[in-house]
Amino acid sequence: MILITGGARSGKSRLAEKMANERALSYGGNVLYIATSLATDDEMSQRIAIHQQTRPAHWRTHEGYRQLGNEIRQQSEYFPVIVLECITTMLTNLIFERAGNQDPEMLDYDDIERWLTPQVDDLLKACSESRSDIIIVTNELGCGIVPEYTLARRFLDIAGRVNQQLAQQADEVHFVVSGIDMKIKG
Repeated sequence: MILITGGARSGKSRLAEKMANERALSYGGNVLYIATSLATDDEMSQRIAIHQQTRPAHWRTHEGYRQLGNEIRQQSEYFPVIVLECITTMLTNLIFERAGNQDPEMLDYDDIERWLTPQVDDLLKACSESRSDIIIVTNELGCGIVPEYTLARRFLDIAGRVNQQLAQQADEVHFVVSGIDMKIKG
């Protein structure tokens, strides 16, 4: 498993796509791209469209953010390379799904994290069992100031812990800054 992290607009996706394409070409196979974003407004729809345009047309895309361990298990025999883009968006979607319309100040974030943990654990297990090369993209959120609002602070905590689990299990970890890849593990 390869983990690629960095800030927003750092070049993480471009690196993941380049790695996936190189690996797929060397294996003579194709790529499964797991896209976790939801088109919640016009701006997000445009961002998704731009990402779709940058990927090779022959790659298969799975759009979803739930039970991704199952998707990896089901597809790994067909795809030598799987890209999961991105963990932070997956977590955001799952947290908002679990929270529903509740006031973010009133949420039980410990309960939400307990609910998320089995899904993250299953994803990690599926990655470790897969014969595919798995490339996971996530945002590094710990380089900025501590957010003012509870939701943002608690999200930062949850995502940080998940990123640590991913980095611990990953064979390689890459940190991307301003389009420059720095391999920090493996």
